[in-house]
Amino acid sequence: MSSSTVGKKRKRGEEDAGMATLQLSTQPASQVGPVLASFPSLEPPNTTPFQCYVRKGRDKNAPFETQPTVLAGEAETVEFFSADGPLSSSGCSYMIGVHDKRSNTTTLRPAPLHVLARQVKALKNLKPIEVSTEERMALRNNLGEAFGTKKAKAAIRARERNKVDIDAMKDVTGHLQDTIMQNTDTLPTTEEAKATADSSRLIPPYNADAHRPQDVYALHDIIPEAEFNALSIGAIKSAKSLPDRFKLLPFDRSDWVKLQLRLIFSEGKPDKTELKTVYYISTMMAFLKNARNVGDKDALQQRLSGVPPIVLDGLISRFTEKERDTNKPKITPQMETMLLTHMFVLCLRIDAYAVDIDSIAHDLSMPPAKVNGLFKSLGCVVKNLSFAELKERGLPDSAGATKRAVLKVPLEFPKSRVKRARR
Repeated sequence: MSSSTVGKKRKRGEEDAGMATLQLSTQPASQVGPVLASFPSLEPPNTTPFQCYVRKGRDKNAPFETQPTVLAGEAETVEFFSADGPLSSSGCSYMIGVHDKRSNTTTLRPAPLHVLARQVKALKNLKPIEVSTEERMALRNNLGEAFGTKKAKAAIRARERNKVDIDAMKDVTGHLQDTIMQNTDTLPTTEEAKATADSSRLIPPYNADAHRPQDVYALHDIIPEAEFNALSIGAIKSAKSLPDRFKLLPFDRSDWVKLQLRLIFSEGKPDKTELKTVYYISTMMAFLKNARNVGDKDALQQRLSGVPPIVLDGLISRFTEKERDTNKPKITPQMETMLLTHMFVLCLRIDAYAVDIDSIAHDLSMPPAKVNGLFKSLGCVVKNLSFAELKERGLPDSAGATKRAVLKVPLEFPKSRVKRARR
């Protein structure tokens, strides 16, 4: 051992200087404190508020973690609650620590653990239909006929023959009517089913009572006002030529976006709202094309360097879901549909509510039939514009040969198809 090593021996006070001090909370044990919650199957949004309730007849002097409490919260479509109260197990307890950086002290306090169940609001009032003894026996006979031995099948047929009772046929009509009434009592009405289907559509918020196409979908319901204000278009406006402006777009391979940008600057002074909307559409296209990188915010920001971080954060929060294994955001098929319908509403606003479907499908490398269906889900009809409609929107006569998605008011959504039974 060298002399330099011997001379660097640490003192006891220096070793303890960086260690944190642990202490128990001095608050009364019965005082309301923090609560731990476990969500085994479905995790609520971070903004979901929760309340802790105490049952009547409790011991007010008992420690808070042992009191019979109930934790409950409510999201937009799901309710969360702890039906059995806090989880109690022998030899195991949970504590929450709060660290004070100034004093380097961590204060510990016991906390109850609640395992939360969930309830879908739309299914809350539905009553389960009880299976009768006759129905259970019929299902059992069906299994026996399909997989039973010859002896078992013969026994089933013998029971069916002995079961026939001619006198019981007198009340068949009334029995069938009562059964139908009981089984259809919990079914929703046509209006309720339609309202439920409309509320679960993967489209932006809409005004069903609008009398003009521009009043159906609000701009800031698609682009939040904070993100809209953060979009910077100064560089595009100051560019000297259209090719230079195209290079400043997040996604510069869209013929539809280039056409709209060319039209905006052909009218003299460009409209600020339209220019920001077209830039945001290009951002959404680039976001969709870089779906593999949404789990890595730094890599995504590097690819879309001109897009403000608040805009990327908004796109990630609204159009991605977290994977269970990695807890990283991912564009699932449902989120992709949401992203496309929001994008197509913005395209309708820019293109006088009559969008060229083939051009959009080509830019997104998607089948025109799929794009066609998404526009119909927004309340559009796909057709060739008449001569009067072309003049109203300022389009050339040659545009009449191309099918366009036209937003129609009053708003009507496609009806679900009912499959016919095969004979």
